[in-house]
Amino acid sequence: MLVEHAEGLFCPAGGFYIDPWGTVDRALITHAHGDHARPGSRAYLCADPSKPLLERRLGSDVTVESLPYGARLTLGNVTVSFHPAGHILGSSQIRIEGPDGVWVVTGDYKRAADPTAAPFEPIVCDMFITESTFGLPIYRWDPTAAVIDEILRWWDDNGRDRRTSVLFCYTLGKVQRILAELSRVTDRRVFVHGMMLSMIDAYRDAGIQMLPVASATDQPKGTKFAGELVLAPLSARGTPWMRRLGDHSDAFASGLMRVRGVRRQRAFDRGFVLSDHADWPALLQTIAETGSGRVLATHGFAEPLARHLQEHGFEAGVVKTAWEGEPSGD
Repeated sequence: MLVEHAEGLFCPAGGFYIDPWGTVDRALITHAHGDHARPGSRAYLCADPSKPLLERRLGSDVTVESLPYGARLTLGNVTVSFHPAGHILGSSQIRIEGPDGVWVVTGDYKRAADPTAAPFEPIVCDMFITESTFGLPIYRWDPTAAVIDEILRWWDDNGRDRRTSVLFCYTLGKVQRILAELSRVTDRRVFVHGMMLSMIDAYRDAGIQMLPVASATDQPKGTKFAGELVLAPLSARGTPWMRRLGDHSDAFASGLMRVRGVRRQRAFDRGFVLSDHADWPALLQTIAETGSGRVLATHGFAEPLARHLQEHGFEAGVVKTAWEGEPSGD
């Protein structure tokens, strides 16, 4: 029911694309990260919680329609519905039912509990198209609570040394998850880079409980940040903006930090292994829960995952994507 076109995955029977990277008439969007929700299409369809995020990202003049999770819509000769993916607020798997059975496209997903996103919903299907951002056995995540405790201890240790704790993380999904998880163990205010405020506000509008924040960008010249926690996007690293933070320790929160060589190569003082994608055990668990013997892998380590599945009796292959490089939002 889905074929690969130059613009992305296309459903001929429904007349729509899923997360297209080209300009199309109708785009069904799994979530609001930039490698999945690209501007230029004539109309967008997503899950209800994702709509405000897409409108902020694409502009209020863009046509964005939405459906509640689980609601079914007939498009052409197929029926589509959105189901929670657990990746970020509003992230969805897209279920397509038609003449060739039930196909599911996961978008990005994770199985770990997250107070900022509806939990992943396993879907029985005939064809499962799964992300594989961390599709290697080395990627296995520690419990989130343990990682949050590590972040808090690092913040406290830096405070005793009168240094600023600068934690780099992605602007949509990761920063909100960190603020929500930290609110379970502290009530302290956190400073954030100014470009993070809009999406933090969108999460608050959705009812997500997070620590109070203040813009580090808007503080008067000469403000002292010693002992404070500052969340910032990777794009701020090495820029003149960092000078205002004074003596600081920096860290990065990402599944990429599981590999020690990556942390050393990037010269972070600390690396916190906190990912918004499924790790290797969760990928295999999810595939088993679908009951599908046919699996296509996309994004990240798609070929190793497909090869592993083939060796274990699955009919498996790879779907290519225009997106290369680091996972957006991990």
